[in-house]
Amino acid sequence: MSLPHVAILLADLNAGGVQHMARHLAAGLGARGARVTFLVCEPGGRLEEDLPQGATLRHLPSAGLAGRLAAFRAAPSLWRAMLHPFLLSPRRSRTVPRLPALAGFLRSERPDALFTATPFLNVEALLANRLAGGATRVVLSERTHFSSGKAKKRWRLRRLAPLMGAVYPWAHAVVAVSKGVADDVARSTGLDRDRLTVLHNPVLLPGFTERAAERADHPWFAKGGPPVVLAIGRPTRQKDFDTLVRAFAMLRARRPARLVVIGESATSGGGGGGAAALLTLAGRLGVAGDVALLGYKANPLPYLRRAALFALSSRYEGFGNVLVEALACGTPIVSTDCPSGPAEILEGGRYGRLVPVGDAGALAAAMALTLDAPPDPATLRERAAHFGYERSMAGYARLLLPDEAGLDAA
Repeated sequence: MSLPHVAILLADLNAGGVQHMARHLAAGLGARGARVTFLVCEPGGRLEEDLPQGATLRHLPSAGLAGRLAAFRAAPSLWRAMLHPFLLSPRRSRTVPRLPALAGFLRSERPDALFTATPFLNVEALLANRLAGGATRVVLSERTHFSSGKAKKRWRLRRLAPLMGAVYPWAHAVVAVSKGVADDVARSTGLDRDRLTVLHNPVLLPGFTERAAERADHPWFAKGGPPVVLAIGRPTRQKDFDTLVRAFAMLRARRPARLVVIGESATSGGGGGGAAALLTLAGRLGVAGDVALLGYKANPLPYLRRAALFALSSRYEGFGNVLVEALACGTPIVSTDCPSGPAEILEGGRYGRLVPVGDAGALAAAMALTLDAPPDPATLRERAAHFGYERSMAGYARLLLPDEAGLDAA
């Protein structure tokens, strides 16, 4: 009997949250006897050279305008709903030109399941499966708070949500990474809330403790120095590191401390010069000497384990993988109470202080209180166990693998 075959559809394999989750998922499926193929729209991502063992990579070529028109062939009755998301709007999908290549793969390879994890690709996966004959089970994942983000909110709700509501019922399953995300997607698209399955991300991989015990290659993490506040993520509007730097400046005015940011393109400014703007802000506030942007780290866990405090300043999230990692490291947490994920993970503030989004003063005060009276690391680790890797992987395996794939291994 051939191995079960799961395809994972991604826009790219850059080092973002979706991509890391997909790698974790592929590793877990591979351990359960599945063959995994990554289908990638844009080649050249950093993680293409670091795929899980046994996984293969296929780039989907663009068909240009013909690819966009293929969406209309897949569901002619939905042409009005597709006009702006796929053809007319400046915010239209960048990945839909790969639709014919995706449909061709599904038709020729006939994978048991196709998994994808962003709204445009979710819709496109369902359309491609229709063009291919509908033989593949399609499992969609919603990973961020759909209606949040001022620049996107109005357009998404007006132009993309109706299309999602029309096609998502075609999916074998729709997964949300938190209860808040599930509620928001149902509210935004009109999808029946019962159609959404909440599955937390597979975060705490086997070997987590060993990877966290590796060396943190930066002098600020040596014993005896000022406490280090750590943040992880790309310097984007979503992460709101501007507020974090302002809060850190207030904290630094009261006590010795340092701020370290780890994330893709953090030293080069990534999408639009965010990192450069952060350094300029730190200089203007007089704390540039105590702020370090370390860029991408393949393994950020040693830094997380040795930090005095982890700070999440996001305007919105879907789940917040790094909060679970911080808990598992026993590292104290301060987080914004953003939609959605942090309040669920931290149980309303029981396992880490929650502050309003964009409130630098509240964030600074919470960081000071946490540094003065850090919680018991063992208590934090116990909370992290609630989001265990095997529990999450068992849920994904039930959705993605055929019954004969040996789900008892989960």
